[in-house]
This record gives sequence, C-alpha cells and structure tokens, in this order.
Amino acid sequence: MDEPARPRHMAPVPAEAPAGPTAEELMVRVAKGDERAFELLYDQLAGPIFGLVRRILRDAAQSEEVAQEVLLELWRTATRYVPAKGSALNWAMTLAHRRAVDRVRSARAGTEREQKATFEAARGRPFDEVAESVAARLERSQVRRCLSFLTELQRESVLLAYYQGYTYREVAEVLSTPQGTIKTRLRDGLIRLRDCLGVAA
Repeated sequence: MDEPARPRHMAPVPAEAPAGPTAEELMVRVAKGDERAFELLYDQLAGPIFGLVRRILRDAAQSEEVAQEVLLELWRTATRYVPAKGSALNWAMTLAHRRAVDRVRSARAGTEREQKATFEAARGRPFDEVAESVAARLERSQVRRCLSFLTELQRESVLLAYYQGYTYREVAEVLSTPQGTIKTRLRDGLIRLRDCLGVAA
C-alpha cells in the first residue's frame, strides 16, 4: 500500500543552522591571539558596550571613542578572563562602565582645574582680599548668615564669583545682567560681608 501523500502544511522543517560560538568561547580564542574570534566577539559586544557607555556619557562622539577603548582592552586583556567567574558580556560591561566613569571623572576634574585657574587669574582684583579672608577665617554658618543680609543679586553674584569660580562675564551671562552692574554688586556685596563678619579692611 502506497504511503499517503504528505499534506503541504506538514512538509519537513529544515534543520536549524548551528549556532555560532558564544562570547565565552570567543574570549578563550581571543586570549590565544585568534583575530577572527576577536572580529566575531566585536560583532557581539560592540552594541551593548556602546549603549552602556552612551547612557553614562550622553555624548555620541565620546561614547564611540570610549567603546573602542573598551574593545581594545578586551583584546589586550583577554587572558585575564576566567569563564567560571562570569559571562563574557558581564565582564565586558564592567570594563565599559569603569572606562565611562573614568572619562566623566576626568572631564569633571578638567572643569574644576579651569575654574580654579580662572579664579587664580582674577585674584588681582582689589576686593579679592576681602573674599579670601572671609573664606579663610570664618565659619561657614556665619558666612551663610551674613549672605542673607545681601540683596538677591549681590548674593548670587558673590556665590557665583567666589564660591564657584565664575568670571565677571560668566556671572553677567548667568544672571542676565550687564557686566558693569555685576562688578558694582560684587564690590558692594563684599563690603557688606566684610562689615557683617567684622573682617578688617
């Protein structure tokens, strides 16, 4: 008896293509200097690494740069990877997070250095001595109390210029006030602070 014809909807399903090597397997091969394995690993991890770095740095260009650094670090340090201690993806993401945070800290430190340099460059202003003696000799609570006696514009100007390192021009831009007015308010504010705090002129 002939076999019944197989219905079209029951046609044999083709065998699935074998899955490629895992990231863990690729890392082991990369540790041995396998460049092809690194290309495959790059394809698997570049997207997740970039995504994590971008969430931390926000800036696309910097994120690309840091992601490339992380992938190169994977190539250079693959021999340190131990599969038993965790997945290759987790290891790579840990490296990516560390690099991105380092970049943020480095950028922040650079900004602080610039602000300090700006402040130091402006130290020749006649009434800077008053601000320095206030900061050096008096308790923060006392300074806060005396700041409360200033007008709002005087207080904001003093805080921006002497406690955040802004220049006259930057204070004027932040407060949307002419630069000449800012200079006057700073001088008057510092004189009032000096009088309130009992600092010798």
